[in-house]
This record gives sequence, C-alpha cells and structure tokens, in this order.
Amino acid sequence: MKTLKLSIFSKVILLIVSALFFGSLLFPMWRIELEAPQYPEGLVLQLHANKIGGDVEIINGLNHYIGMKTLHTEDFVEFSILPYVFGFFGLFSLIMVFVAKRKGVILLFISFMLFGLLAGVDFYRWNYEYGHNLDPNAAIVVPGMAYQPPLIGYKQLLNFGAYSIPDVGGWMMILAGVLLFVIVVKEIHLIRSIRKPNIGSVLLLMLSFSVFSCTNYNAVPLKLNSDNCDFCKMSIADGKFGAEAITQKGRVYKFDDIMCMVNYSKANPETKIKVFYVNDFTKENVLIPAETAFFLSGEMIQSPMRGGIIAFSSEKETEALQSKFNAKVIPWEAVIKK
Repeated sequence: MKTLKLSIFSKVILLIVSALFFGSLLFPMWRIELEAPQYPEGLVLQLHANKIGGDVEIINGLNHYIGMKTLHTEDFVEFSILPYVFGFFGLFSLIMVFVAKRKGVILLFISFMLFGLLAGVDFYRWNYEYGHNLDPNAAIVVPGMAYQPPLIGYKQLLNFGAYSIPDVGGWMMILAGVLLFVIVVKEIHLIRSIRKPNIGSVLLLMLSFSVFSCTNYNAVPLKLNSDNCDFCKMSIADGKFGAEAITQKGRVYKFDDIMCMVNYSKANPETKIKVFYVNDFTKENVLIPAETAFFLSGEMIQSPMRGGIIAFSSEKETEALQSKFNAKVIPWEAVIKK
C-alpha cells in the first residue's frame, strides 16, 4: 500500500513556503504607483499586512480636492486581521512538515486559494468604494468621472497614470502559492502523466506566467479625431501616420506622427518604453509593431507634423511606393535615432 506521507522534497518546499508566509509580513504586499507631470518622480501607496505606507499624506491631499475619502490605517479592519491570517498559513505550513499528511497540504493549498480570491474581491470593493463615493462639494468635480484604481495593471485617471501591482511581500505570497501547487501536483502523481517530469521546469513556467501576464503590451487602437498627440498635443485625425508607445508598466502614449513618438522618447528618457507601434500607411488606422515594419523617409511625404516618415507591414508595399514619394528605405533603428 502506498504511503500517504509527504516526500522529503515536499517537506523541504513546505519549509520554504512557511518562511515565505512569515517573511512576507516584513514587506509591503501591494503597491499603487501614481504618475503625473507635476510629480515626475511619481507617488507610491504601499499596502502592508498591518498598515498603509508610502506617500500617504500627499495622496490624501490630492484625494481631498477630488472628493475622495482620505486613507487611514485605522479605517480598515483588514489590517488588524491580515497579520494573523498570514501567520496562520506560515504556522500551518510548518506543522505540515512534521505531520507530513498529503490531505493536510491539499487543505492548505485550497484554503490559501480561497483566501486569495476573497482578498481580491475585497480589494476590488475597497477600490470601487473609494473611487466612486465622492464628495459632490469637492473643489474639483468632473461629471461622470470615477477614480477607481485598477485591480492590477495600468489605468489612466485624468492626468494621473495609476499602476497597481504586487510588492515584495505580495510576490512572496504568489511564490508560496506556486510552490504549494507544485507540492500538490507532485503528491497526487499528476506529474507522472508527463513524459519527462521536471518540477523545476513547472515552477519556472508558472513563475514566468505570473510575472509577465500582469502587463498587456498589445496595441490600443487610436481614436481618430478624439485622441490627442502626447507630444505636439494636436488631434490625431489621420490613421496612416500615427504611432503609439507602451511603457514597461503598460501606460499608452499616442501620437499623430511617427516622428512625434521618436521626439517624445528622446525628450523623456525616464519614460521606459517597452514597445513601439506605427500605423500601416496602406491601411486605415491599423497599428503594427515598429520593429518589424518597413519605413520610407522623404521630403515629399506630408505627414501631419512634417516628420516625413511612413511605415508598411511588407517590403513589397514599401518598394511599390518608394519612387512615388522619391523616398529612401530606412530601418526602424535609423528612425529611432533621427
């Protein structure tokens, strides 16, 4: 009969999980970063297990002007409960090292997943209430405007960009959940269904997914005659010359001319651009990755801000219009250095 005891491997991982749960209490769990022209270094709100930290006073001052309630640790019962919850999970994990029961680890994993779900719902509720329940007599009132930060990822709130992501303690909790999942999978022998089982590979895959799935770098369609260029401030009216840049945090900047995007990136080196997109000249308002595009540069190209550069998705289309514009074919590397 097969034993229901945990393997040595699982016990070692449980020790790490226990340390992660206890250690996470020493670091902030979540962070909301706010970016705006008047705060070039940004503002940060950090949520610990037992308190609110970061630039709380400055953010509360801004909240007052838009009618949002100010933030105070004592207003949230969660901060008096969470340290005990994390301590419980840490102690539970440590006990399982000695009890070594598979059912106990499965129970621990399910409990932690349910806690994560409830925490996410509570965090969303908290954001919703603070972002929607505004003082109608505030100094700044924008009809129909709500200031709910994103649950995770990026969101534009007036002239502020809000970026919500786990902090050090939160990533420790995520890693603890991934490790618990690895133990459960191993102990119930699902790994054996894979031809070449490799716990390390499974862990690496899940960690990679958890890190990189948080931010979306897909192109956001330009809203013609509605969006304004983030460099020259002109309305984006033509869907053949536009461009778009997305930062590492997922913030989107839109431009009416490819050279506006290039000039903006040069003028704002602190803005860490992750990906560039450009309009395909042969289509109407279709964005394509700049790194794979083909470009023509010439004085006869009448782009909105006289940048003189257009982009194509295929080399054949580029060559077909080269003589018409008396233009030169250049690579993206040359465009970004203009």
